[in-house]
Formats: sequence, C-alpha cells, structure tokens
Amino acid sequence: MAGQPAPGRSEYRIGRLAGLDLSVVPSTLWSMAAIWLGAGLIIFWLLGLGWGWAVLGGLLVVIIHWLSDFAHQGGHALAARRTGFPMTGLRFWGIFSTSLWPAGEPALPGRIHIRRALGGPIASILVGVAALLVAWLAGSDGGMLWWLALFAAADNLLLLGLGAFLPLGFTDGSTILHWWKR
Repeated sequence: MAGQPAPGRSEYRIGRLAGLDLSVVPSTLWSMAAIWLGAGLIIFWLLGLGWGWAVLGGLLVVIIHWLSDFAHQGGHALAARRTGFPMTGLRFWGIFSTSLWPAGEPALPGRIHIRRALGGPIASILVGVAALLVAWLAGSDGGMLWWLALFAAADNLLLLGLGAFLPLGFTDGSTILHWWKR
C-alpha cells in the first residue's frame, strides 16, 4: 500500500495533533530538502532576490506545502468523522501523506469510502482559492508574498486538489474509482 514504509524501513512517530497520530518516513526529509533547494533557486534566479531571501523563501515554501498537506488531511479527517468512521492518524512520506485508519475497521460501504476520500481535495481546493485571493490582493509586483501565495494556490489547486483525483494507485481518485460501483 502506498505510504506504508517498506519492510525494514523506519517510521518515526512525531506526535499527535487534532486527535491524529503523526508519523514520518525518511523520504519526507529528502523531499523537504529538495523542495527547499528547488524553491530557493527559483526565488534567487526568477525573482532576483539575494541568497538570504532565497533560503528563507525556500523554507517558507516547504512550510506552506506541509501546512497545505495537513489541511488536505484535515479535510479527510473531518469528512471521516462525519461518517462515524474517523481516521486514526497520518503518515508523511515523500512529498505526500497517507490517511491512517483503525486496524480493526469493519467493512464499510463504498459511499463511506468515497465521502472520506472527497474531504481532502475539497479542503485543498478551498485553501487554493483563498491563496489565489491573497495572490490577487498582493498583485504581481508583490514580490515574495505574491510568489508564495501563487505557490500555495498551485500546490493546493493542482497537486492536492485536482491532482488528488488522478487514479495513480495511492490517490483519492483511486479510492473513489475503486468504490464507485460497490
């Protein structure tokens, strides 16, 4: 299953937030470093800001991405709680995360799985629209604020929102497709 650490791989519990157990696998750290570096280079070369701003901006991009991912999972958690079959936690892996469910969860009807799967993309699309509003208010000459808001909008609308519907085997789209006719 996607998001599950491979046998022999480490998973680290990092705490509990909003009633969810949080854990990470090592690929999370590598992806954070890659995002930080990539975003920093874009800020340096495209925005023409100095290295200090590039390092700070890259770090802010990493923070925005993980807050966005957590909001996506928060949407799943809220939808799941409303069905009466809540999540137990989430695992961060690579640039993504996976919802965790009770080990002894009973067999559930497809509509429950679909409702839980829709919660994340809906939350991400709402966050993305809010970020677009911030980008619009900042204006294209808003420098780093505009760029960060634009990144947040793209991350939430394209990757975590609409992208979540792609049936890639580990996405919400795969869950919806699997349970659609069941």
